[in-house]
Amino acid sequence: MTDRAAIRLEAERLFAAFLSAGAVPVETDILQPAEVLLDLYGEDIRARAYVTADPLMGEMMLRPDFTVPVVQAHMADGAEPARYAYMGEVFRRQESLDARAREYLQVGFEVFDRAAPEADAEVFALISDTLADLNLRPATGDIGILMAAVRGLSTSERRKAALLRHIWRPKRFRALLDRFAGRAPQAAARASLLERLASDAAPALIVQAGPLVGLRSAEDIAERAAALLEDAKTPPIAATEAALIYDLLTLQAPANAALAHLRGIAPMLPAIEPAISAFAARLDALKARGVDVEHLPFEASHGRTTLEYYDGFVFSLLAGDPHLPPVASGGRYDALTAVLGQGRSIPAVGGIVRPELVARLRGGA
Repeated sequence: MTDRAAIRLEAERLFAAFLSAGAVPVETDILQPAEVLLDLYGEDIRARAYVTADPLMGEMMLRPDFTVPVVQAHMADGAEPARYAYMGEVFRRQESLDARAREYLQVGFEVFDRAAPEADAEVFALISDTLADLNLRPATGDIGILMAAVRGLSTSERRKAALLRHIWRPKRFRALLDRFAGRAPQAAARASLLERLASDAAPALIVQAGPLVGLRSAEDIAERAAALLEDAKTPPIAATEAALIYDLLTLQAPANAALAHLRGIAPMLPAIEPAISAFAARLDALKARGVDVEHLPFEASHGRTTLEYYDGFVFSLLAGDPHLPPVASGGRYDALTAVLGQGRSIPAVGGIVRPELVARLRGGA
C-alpha cells in the first residue's frame, strides 16, 4: 500500500502546480446535498455514493467528486473568468473489499472562461506536463460529436431523446440504435404488449389489470401506452444515417486522422459540422502547447462510461497497468453550468488527478 505521507506530498505538489498556473484555491463541503446533485453524476456514481439522511438538511451524501460542487459554487457567486484548484478527499462505495479505494485524495483544476475556447488544450496540456515524467498513455474523445450526430438524425424527438439519455450506457445505446434502425427484431414481449394496446384502449387494460401498484397513476400509464403506440409507427432511422452513427461508435485513430475522417462524413450528417470545427480548433490549440497531435489517440466513444455531465472534449491519462483507473481525467461540461446556473451558463472544462496513483508510480511507499 502506498504510504499516506507520500500520497499527501504528491497531492501538495500537484496543487502547487495548479496554483502556479493561475488557479485560485477553493474548498467544498465534504457533506453535500444529495437531492439536487446526485442526478447530475450519472448512473455509476449514483450507485456508489454514500448517502445519508440528516434530520434538518434532508438527504445528504459524502462528496463523490469536486467538479459538481465547484460548479454550483461558481454559478452562485463566482467571478468571471475563473480558474480554480482544489485538493481533498472524495468517497465512493466499492463492490468488494479488494476493489478500488473508498476514500482517496483528488486534486483538480477547473476553468470557467467565455473568452478562452482553447481551455480544453490548457487543461489537458497543464495536467499532461505536470505528469510528464510518468510517461502516461493519453486517451481523448469528444462526447459532443456523438451528441450532435444523434440530434441531427431524421427521426422523432422521442427517439433522439432516448438515444441521448443512454449515450453513457454503451450497451443500452447500441440496443436502442439497432431497434430504431430496424436492425434488431422486436422483442416478443414488446410485440405482444403493442398488439394488446392496439386492440383495446389503455384505460380498459388498466382496469383489467386490477389495483395499481407503485407510484404511477392511471394517467401516467395511459400516457406511456400512447407513447409506445406512437413510437411503433415511427419509420426506422435511414440506413445511411444509422451507418454513420455506427461508424462514429467505432472511430479510433490518431487525432489528425480522425479529424480528416470526420470531415469526410460531415456532408452526409451536417449536424456534426460545428462539433468538427471545435475539434479542429482544439487540435490547433493543443499543437500550439506542444502536444503531438499527429500521434495523439482519439476515440469518438471515449468517456461514455464515466461521469454523465461531460458534453464535449474528454481525456484520460493512463498507466501501463490496465487494472488501474486513470491517473488523470477530465473534460468539458458546458451544459452542467446551465443546469446549476439558474438561467446562466458559461463554457467550462476541468480535470482531476489521483495523487495516490502518482505516488505509486513514482515509487512512494
